[in-house]
Order: sequence, then structure tokens, then C-alpha cells
Amino acid sequence: MSTVESKRICQIIKLKPGAEQEYKALHAAAWPGVLAALARYHIADYSIHYYAPLRLLVAHFKYTGTDYAADMRDMAEDAETRRWWALTDRLQESFVEGATGSGGDAPWWLDLEEVFRFEGYAAGTTSMSS
Repeated sequence: MSTVESKRICQIIKLKPGAEQEYKALHAAAWPGVLAALARYHIADYSIHYYAPLRLLVAHFKYTGTDYAADMRDMAEDAETRRWWALTDRLQESFVEGATGSGGDAPWWLDLEEVFRFEGYAAGTTSMSS
């Protein structure tokens, strides 16, 4: 029996100079097929934030499947997703040495290490000792 491998992922990438408006416009009208692929491959609660002074994109999502590596390989073979990546990748600069684009041998977005997490207190309590 497979066990759900729920985990949170945080990644960064840089926007190329002058790409902010086009990148935001693409994501304001994200393709239904791309959103369906995210759901199909167990990506949930996905958001991308932008820090303009550094042209930094920060992505955060939850993976709720049982095999992250296999799901990411399968998503990289999805035709609609690959067409989407062709549009977005040309607007980005990867921090990963040797990266050539989404779905390649080297990751396009750089995974960040989680150094802190607070899940909240149990219902009805205000501290860990309550």
C-alpha cells in the first residue's frame, strides 16, 4: 500500500529584465489544462510570489501524492504543460547550474531548504502546554 508523501516545496527563480508584465499576465490567465495537470500530479495550494527589487519569483506548494519524483517526470511529459513552460521559461533565469529549462535533466527552479515550520496549535488551545 502506498503512503501519501505530503510535503511542502519552496522554490526560487529569477525573472529576466522587462519580463514582469508578461509573466504576470500569463499567470492571471493560467491555462485550464496546466491547472488540471497540477491537480493530476498532486500539486495543491500552489502560489508564486514576486519580489521586484531582486526580480525574484518564490513558488510554494504542497505535494500530496505518493511518489514525487515519478509525478514530476510524468508532468514533464504532459504536452499542455510543456507548451506552458516554453512560454514561461523564456522569461526566467535559473539559479541552477546547467539548467536548460523546465522538465530538463537539471531542475529549472531551485529548491530551498525549509528551516522552520509552525503548524499551529491544536484546536481550542493557545499554546503547546494548553
